[in-house]
Amino acid sequence: MKKYIYDYLIVGSGLFGSVFAQIMNENGKKCLVIDKRNHTGGNIYTKEESDIKIHWYGAHIFHTDNEEVWHYINRFAKFNNYVNSPLAYSEGRLYNLPFNMNTFNKLWNVNTPEEAKHKIQEQCSKYKDISQPANLEEQALKLCGDDIYYTFIKEYTEKQWGRPANQLPASIIKRIPFRLTYNNNYFNDPYQGIPKDGYTALTNNLLKDIDVQIDTNYFNNIPYFQSIAEKILFTGCIDEYFEYKFGRLDYRSLKFEHIHLDIDNYQGNAVINYNEAKYPFTRIIEHKHFEFGKQPSTIITKEYPQEYTPSDEPYYPINDEKNLKCFNKYKLLAEKDSRVIFGGRLGQYAYFDMDDTIASAILLTKKKSLVGTLN
Repeated sequence: MKKYIYDYLIVGSGLFGSVFAQIMNENGKKCLVIDKRNHTGGNIYTKEESDIKIHWYGAHIFHTDNEEVWHYINRFAKFNNYVNSPLAYSEGRLYNLPFNMNTFNKLWNVNTPEEAKHKIQEQCSKYKDISQPANLEEQALKLCGDDIYYTFIKEYTEKQWGRPANQLPASIIKRIPFRLTYNNNYFNDPYQGIPKDGYTALTNNLLKDIDVQIDTNYFNNIPYFQSIAEKILFTGCIDEYFEYKFGRLDYRSLKFEHIHLDIDNYQGNAVINYNEAKYPFTRIIEHKHFEFGKQPSTIITKEYPQEYTPSDEPYYPINDEKNLKCFNKYKLLAEKDSRVIFGGRLGQYAYFDMDDTIASAILLTKKKSLVGTLN
């Protein structure tokens, strides 16, 4: 029987790979984590400049209702009490998100939940005859009516996906939550916050005492990497792993413009969405507000959605019928390979919140027989 250097090669040091590696290492399995980027952490990487921790690949606010996940991740980071309360900018006005009484008050000048409910019902009644929405636009109009759709949803969604709303599947918007209270907390989860030392420190703590190689591309030396580990956890694109045998899966990508400003406060909030099409970016992030910063300068990031090309970083899978059909072919192929496991948003071609990513990695380790012979 061949003797391997490592029990597991983990391709990708994002949250899924790092949690998997930590648990396996804790249970006596020798792991090597590699990443093609020049840092660990994947998209949760934070880079510190001017004493401000920049969410380099977009805003990441940790939130969960899963106690197991919360207790697990608190072993590796202390969290502050940041509450996500984004704003939406439209036609010169700022509105609270999610849609709540503050939103309805500014939009319709209503003050009570009964007034808001009546207004929503009045707006939706115009589209009551749409029994089977054919696209996202019809679905949204049926759920919320004209004012909310055209103020907050239509142009923002079209920027995000790069397609007209009436060409997007209705399934993207399954429901639109209305909160009939003056509560601006975006999430309902009981646990929420930002790691006090940043996500990079969190990742470093997860990968402590584990062999890690950055600037290392699995595809540049496949035979070597396959020869050194008994099992491979692959968190990259599943279609790339199988050399695009069934074609390429589609994604949306993002571009981030980080800007240093010599003022102490640019927008007064961590996240402001820009709904209108005339703004090419979807939101502006001001990073210091994630940690209640008092620095004399500030750093903002403009986030631009864009079409994905092979030279870009894939961010959001496009889970339409065509792509899911293609992914299922890769999934069947993966199930026949006993040495490789696919995990994370790229390996599983799905969008996960951070807590779901951690829960999925924990569940995977439980399935892989931590004690005894690997199978």
